[in-house]
Amino acid sequence: MASVVQKATRHGMSLHGLGVICGLTAGVWLGAAEAPTKLVNAGLSPFAVSLCMVAGVFTARWTFPTLLKGTSYVFADLMEKKHLIVWALLAGALWAVANTLTVFAIRDVGLAIAFPLWNANSLIGLFWGRVLFKELAGASPANIGKVVLGGVAIVIAAIMLGFSTLHGDTTMAQHAGRGILAAIGASFMWGTMYVPYRKAYISGMNPLSFVTAFTVGELGTVFALTLALDGGLHSPSFNLFHHHGLVFWLFLGGFVWVIGDLFQQFAAKYLGIGRGIPLSNTNQLWGLAWGALVFGELAGADSRHRLLVLGGSVIMILGALAIGTAVASAREHTSQNEAVLRECERYGLDYNRTLASQAGDEFGDRSERRRWWDYAIVSAATGVFLWLGVRAVVPPLNMNLMWIGVLGVLLFVSLVIGGWSLWRRTKFC
Repeated sequence: MASVVQKATRHGMSLHGLGVICGLTAGVWLGAAEAPTKLVNAGLSPFAVSLCMVAGVFTARWTFPTLLKGTSYVFADLMEKKHLIVWALLAGALWAVANTLTVFAIRDVGLAIAFPLWNANSLIGLFWGRVLFKELAGASPANIGKVVLGGVAIVIAAIMLGFSTLHGDTTMAQHAGRGILAAIGASFMWGTMYVPYRKAYISGMNPLSFVTAFTVGELGTVFALTLALDGGLHSPSFNLFHHHGLVFWLFLGGFVWVIGDLFQQFAAKYLGIGRGIPLSNTNQLWGLAWGALVFGELAGADSRHRLLVLGGSVIMILGALAIGTAVASAREHTSQNEAVLRECERYGLDYNRTLASQAGDEFGDRSERRRWWDYAIVSAATGVFLWLGVRAVVPPLNMNLMWIGVLGVLLFVSLVIGGWSLWRRTKFC
């Protein structure tokens, strides 16, 4: 069987290059997904925001895998690796807790401070990747330096960009400690969540299959958190679903987040969590763009804050460039294949088929035929968004509509580039 590197060359695009494209595309979409959570500043409960966003995530997550591969494909993949279903549910639970903590953090210290704090998850993911999956084992000192320093640079840049939006606002000082702890907790939750990601992908599971089980864990956990901590069945969070004009925007945030996360999943598959997650965490740059250009967070900023924006942006770009050029050597690929072999021996998987799946090559006789219920799922999900959309009202926030249009176009362009690259190279495998 040809090696992973040989397969990549044969298809005309390296897996490393594909992973970099996916990671950067994820950053564009994940940065945009946090904008709707600013509705928490309009007086909504953090549990309500989280529950509605996750409901949107749930709806979108079932739509994309069904649309791209069909449920027959997805469930056949899940049944081949039943042990990974538990890991996917665990990852979903970790995500749900982290997402709820981020909403608390945004409420108490604002998006500008909370965002860079929870984006430190990339360093936690880098640690777990090295300890549990031997990522960077066999890498050259130059590549290790690029990945580690690039990841650190992205976190430092995120902090600089976050503080660039602080200029004299002391209204949240009362609960600053609580908000910072919430953001740090989210960072640890998300950093650990990448462990199930990597475990699934070195076992050959398709990201589209993984997220299907993942979403059950996240929706169930958010629902349980709301029942346990926000008033049970009488929680005001459930009343928010009657406010269709606001619910649409939170569902839309979940929809945008799903697209970003799918690209993040593919980046983690083809680059590993040590490289893929820091690249997707360039979302801070795009989050700042939405905050500054759409919501006016830099209005009235002095030269010192503008210098933070410029410096943070440059450092983040350099960090992403360092990681993007850290192409794995043959020795590192050998170490990765040994990690795959350990998983195969532990769970009785076919080693050659698993390696083929890691190269983006489909294997087996898995059908992608669409069934009638596939069309019903897509139609129902589309109907939910349309029903909420026609009842939507403009949120009670000051927004620049021109910049919403510009950033929306950039979202679409990144989706076309990332989606076309994945389809051309792997057919979304």
